Amino acid sequence: MRIDESDGVSASRKHLVFAYYVTGHGFGHATRVVEVVRNLILAGHDVHVVTGAPDFVFTSEIQSPRLFIRKVLLDCGAVQADALTVDRLASLEKYSETAVKPRESILATEIEWLNSIKADLVVSDVVPVACRAAADAGIRSVCVTNFSWDFIYAEYVMAAGNHHRSIVWQIAEDYSHCEFLIRLPGYCPMPAFRDVIDVPLVVRRLHKTRKEARKELGISNDVKLVILNFGGQPSGWKLKEEYLPSGWLCLVCGASDSQELPPNFIKLAKDAYTPDLIAASDCMLAHILQETAIGKNYASDKFSGARRLRDAIVLGYQLQRVPGRDISIPEWYSSAENELNKSTGSPTTQIIENGSLTSICTDDFEILHGDLQGLPDTKSFLKSLAELDTVYDSEKNSEKRQMREHKAAAGLFNWEEDIYVARAPGRLDVMGGIADYSGSLVLQMPIKEACHVAVQRNHASKHRLWKHAQARQNAKGQGPTPVLQIVSYGSELSNRGPTFDMDLSDFMDGEMPISYDKAKTYFAQDPSQKVGTILVLMTELGVRFEDSISMLVSSAVPEGKGVSSSASVEVASMSAIAAAHGLSISPRDIALLCQKVENHIVGAPCGVMDQMTSACGEPNKLLAMVCQPAEVIGLVEIPSHIRFWGIDSGIRHSVGGADYGSVRIGAFMGRKMIKSIASSTLSRSLPTANGLIHDELEDHSVDLIKAEASLDYLCNLSPHRYEALYAKMLPESILGETFLEKYIDHNDAVTIIDEKRTYVVRAPANHPIYENFRVKAFKALLTSTSSDEQLTALGELLYQCHYSYSACGLGSDGTDRLVRLVQEMQHGKPSKSEDGTLYGAKITGGGSGGTVCVIGRNCLRSSQQILEIQHRYKGGTGYLPFIFEGSSPGSGKFGYLRIRRPVSRS
Repeated sequence: MRIDESDGVSASRKHLVFAYYVTGHGFGHATRVVEVVRNLILAGHDVHVVTGAPDFVFTSEIQSPRLFIRKVLLDCGAVQADALTVDRLASLEKYSETAVKPRESILATEIEWLNSIKADLVVSDVVPVACRAAADAGIRSVCVTNFSWDFIYAEYVMAAGNHHRSIVWQIAEDYSHCEFLIRLPGYCPMPAFRDVIDVPLVVRRLHKTRKEARKELGISNDVKLVILNFGGQPSGWKLKEEYLPSGWLCLVCGASDSQELPPNFIKLAKDAYTPDLIAASDCMLAHILQETAIGKNYASDKFSGARRLRDAIVLGYQLQRVPGRDISIPEWYSSAENELNKSTGSPTTQIIENGSLTSICTDDFEILHGDLQGLPDTKSFLKSLAELDTVYDSEKNSEKRQMREHKAAAGLFNWEEDIYVARAPGRLDVMGGIADYSGSLVLQMPIKEACHVAVQRNHASKHRLWKHAQARQNAKGQGPTPVLQIVSYGSELSNRGPTFDMDLSDFMDGEMPISYDKAKTYFAQDPSQKVGTILVLMTELGVRFEDSISMLVSSAVPEGKGVSSSASVEVASMSAIAAAHGLSISPRDIALLCQKVENHIVGAPCGVMDQMTSACGEPNKLLAMVCQPAEVIGLVEIPSHIRFWGIDSGIRHSVGGADYGSVRIGAFMGRKMIKSIASSTLSRSLPTANGLIHDELEDHSVDLIKAEASLDYLCNLSPHRYEALYAKMLPESILGETFLEKYIDHNDAVTIIDEKRTYVVRAPANHPIYENFRVKAFKALLTSTSSDEQLTALGELLYQCHYSYSACGLGSDGTDRLVRLVQEMQHGKPSKSEDGTLYGAKITGGGSGGTVCVIGRNCLRSSQQILEIQHRYKGGTGYLPFIFEGSSPGSGKFGYLRIRRPVSRS
């Protein structure tokens, strides 16, 4: 709609001053703004344009002393190689540098400037901070756009930069200060704006007629013409001739110089004037802006900024949901409705200048130390803590065991004292698995599911005891003594008792802690992981516990699925206990101490990768660690186009099972045999007493064999040396008694050889040597150029690992079935005709069941295929697999929370 005098827009209404902020993302916004600004100036108003776009975009169309251009870049949009290719992570990082780090100075400058020009209205297309600056300056603001950066950046965060999530919160909050949104056609969901006015398309004026434009392009009037002009989002499109009906042509805007197009697609010059290629009109925007500036209320209703922000976060991601399942929806968004019911700002507003957190109040607790980090499971855990002292209606709870858990936990804590909360996730074994105890490089991803542990210490005289514990102390006649009390939620799923208690003095044998062997027997029937952490701290660090300890354990990491449920419980328990007692223990040391719990008290001969991932992992990254014994060499970013899933086979895995232990013994037997072979070769090659050399070897070969004769870890032996000298000399298997007669010991402190059992040797020795090589190759490929070949190679490495597990005897029908389903999906006709989405799969962790790790392209179709595999597996087995997707911080990154019930609470 064009604007004329009959619309009532004229200089006689009032001379107004508009501050018009234009995003630095491309020229599209600026060229749209030109038409609005031109009509505002024609109406007699002054317009100050704040932009990073070149002056000529405006001055070529508007020559007027009422136009003022101020060159300031306050947002940067997307970092693009061309109109269709976006670097998501680089975009987030650039926005952080441009608008987040200097935010305080930006706001101060803009508020001062807005007041200096006496602005009547701030218009934003669609610069977030402009809305906040306007609000702080006491000036009304409106936005004009068909998309908003909170929505765009949210997709970038999901795909590439979870650690930049605060950007999205801040942008949404900035938009919440906007009066209303003038929404243009072709819009994406923009829930940050509660009040919306829809208007027609805004475009620049035509320079050529339709006929003139076609003639210049050499296109006759009878040809059907479509225009592809789509920027700012990664498309992944490969244009094909058959995409268009016969007789149609497509004009492609913004294609890269290297991009090859089919003959019915025409690549336009980058400076092509697109309005001449599109049907165009002016619109009524100037009228709305003028009316708003003089005080007219266009907003349909008034809601607080917090309400708008809540809607932005909750509704925004509801719009992206796939029916029946959430796809790529961050937990920090899906839980935001509860988070913001009482809050008036985003989490970023709670951070003071030096980066530390001030005291934060939730509905039920005052957080004296730590940060929720937007984790919904942590918020749910705190909510469950707050509900412990509420009346429990047994008629509403059919699960008697759950009732017992709640009643036991209800008296666990003294609400007038501090409680310490730690969180530790499970892990998905991407590569490395059972090669960890042989010194391999491993790549592990912390999963979304985690264990929370709350710990409180109290003087024995103030500690509330359960009735049987009170009776026990009364019988001893010693008065109050320190007691350990543990409540475990969900214990019915593992057939354990929901409660456990013991006198802390039972950990002592005279002046020293009881031995690990005695503890293994003592705790065999109950929660040895949680209790074991206390004994390990006493034994290894000399800690003595003088106060009673109350622990509440709540784990969402499913047991028996090969995702390290035990490690998450151990790490969370030790972290919480350490925090409550003021112990400063590094995440790495916590992991090593927790491994001792597994090895010496639980009796599971595991390596340390599980505990290290749970303690040291970071979200959306793979922890890279060389297990000699536990050296973290870095965190590997998961590329934005790659995604990992875990699919549970339903077959219970136990790292303490006989299969895992026997394979480990076989690997250590193989190492002992290789060292013996190397020593024998070396003795034949060294000079004898009479100066003769029995077997000529090059000097460098002697050095190699010396190293192999003292081999600490199998993974330090390269595959080519193993194949050349040792592989054929190892037996397929050996009787335990025979091995001990010849070699005396296999030199593994956490396993014992059964003399009457036959152990496979060659396959368990093969696996870690080749797996170490595969993991190194996998890590290198992750950082290579994105391509179908890259994904194919990564998937092939997973498949090779899977079949190596099977050769060791650690396969299972369920995990094999899942891997076959992935292969069928990968090689099926639909996948062959299009870009593949799933590329490989492998059994994980200790094997013999548990979970399969799948690698695929990070896209919606991959997630749909994962769901299809889930349902096919159920159709074949009757079991619906649990799917692990998403990641979360390790305990070290999470730290701990120190919380207390507010004084006003009863």
